[in-house]
Amino acid sequence: MNRNRLGRSELLISELGLGCMSLGTEESTAIPIIHEALERGVNFLDTSDLYDAGRNEEIIGQALRGRRGEVILATKVGNRRIPGREGWVWDPSKAYILSSVKESLHRLQTDYIDLYQLHGGTLDDPIDETIEAFEQLKREGVIRYYGISSIRPNVIREYVRRSGIVSVMSQYSLLDRRPEEEVLPLLEEHGIGVLARGPLAGGILTGQGRQKAERGYLDHSPGELPALHARLLEGCRAPRTLPQAALHYPLAAPAVAAVIAGASSTEQLRGNLAAIESPPLTPQELEALRAASPVNRYTAHR
Repeated sequence: MNRNRLGRSELLISELGLGCMSLGTEESTAIPIIHEALERGVNFLDTSDLYDAGRNEEIIGQALRGRRGEVILATKVGNRRIPGREGWVWDPSKAYILSSVKESLHRLQTDYIDLYQLHGGTLDDPIDETIEAFEQLKREGVIRYYGISSIRPNVIREYVRRSGIVSVMSQYSLLDRRPEEEVLPLLEEHGIGVLARGPLAGGILTGQGRQKAERGYLDHSPGELPALHARLLEGCRAPRTLPQAALHYPLAAPAVAAVIAGASSTEQLRGNLAAIESPPLTPQELEALRAASPVNRYTAHR
């Protein structure tokens, strides 16, 4: 599988990363998915301390026993659970980041994290304090690099200006083209890599897309999505399939280092692998797909 440099870091990551949120809580199901991904050339795993209250990190730690050196491991921080209360609260403080990383390291059974990401963020955060925490962890060798996971252009802009982030994870697909005008050019200019999550738009850009389209997606209403789905299918020139086009579309942007796709079964993983192993989109295909799907714009997320 092709590997790309993540921004200006030394991390060479597979162009398809495994988003681990969908793995579930059973080792007997999740670990074979991880192992097959590694055997097929995927070397980038993305998780979070938030997923299944840390259970996701524990499963990855078990799966990587004896194989840690094969993997570029990414996790996230910022959503703090309070004992005795449901849900979580947002906490980007330096104290919380420095304490939370220790718990992630324990669950992941490792002594370093390749990419530590802030799992959200707003302009009201103590951004300088948050950056101080990541920089301290980097100096101490606990993390190799850090980034943010955000769809807020104004927040992304602040971290580009004030921090040493090497990556931004952001939702980006044929049905969510919001990053194209405000985010991708900025990150390309500054040598910051993009990790494109949600490339299949919640399954709408798969073979079962017509059924899933009934729920709507972002500013695409349930009434208009079937027609949009049909136009995208027309934009895929045989033998190209829509999942192939969907996974390759974000990779056509120079700033994008990898698409991050989840899998809850080995069958789903194999489908994603087969799609990514198809040839890149041609300029003609890109033109047809862009003509079929309108450009979205960020409104509320600032």
